[in-house]
Amino acid sequence: MRRGVAATAAVVLVLEAFGLAFINWVMGLAVRHQSMSLAGLDPAAMAAGAWVAGGLIAVFLICCAVVLARTALHDRAPGRLGRLLLISAAVLHVVLGAAVVGLVGWPAYGLMMVIFALVVLSLFMYGTTPATPADDEPGPAASAPA
Repeated sequence: MRRGVAATAAVVLVLEAFGLAFINWVMGLAVRHQSMSLAGLDPAAMAAGAWVAGGLIAVFLICCAVVLARTALHDRAPGRLGRLLLISAAVLHVVLGAAVVGLVGWPAYGLMMVIFALVVLSLFMYGTTPATPADDEPGPAASAPA
């Protein structure tokens, strides 16, 4: 079951990455074509900012999806960096959920919480790697007299 959860989370994160990149691309186009400005900022700078933000968040989510796909493929818990990446993705989805509930509505919040649950569930289902009996036994250096 844990492989399925990790694989599903990876697919969902890739779809979300493309969706968020597309939304930011459309927002950048809207800002550029309507010559919108916020506090005197240049519309071209605002459009570029939307495009860069969309690209960065898409790359981040695709990296998280790669970690989850490797986890599902090898059926092993991700390493430290992978776990940190997935924890930060979980935090990102909570923050995005709080933002979209006011901007888009409760269905978007529900979607963010489903993605959050998939990421957290895959983190908890793999947990940490259990210690092997060989790790508990002292080595030759520990039993040697000082």
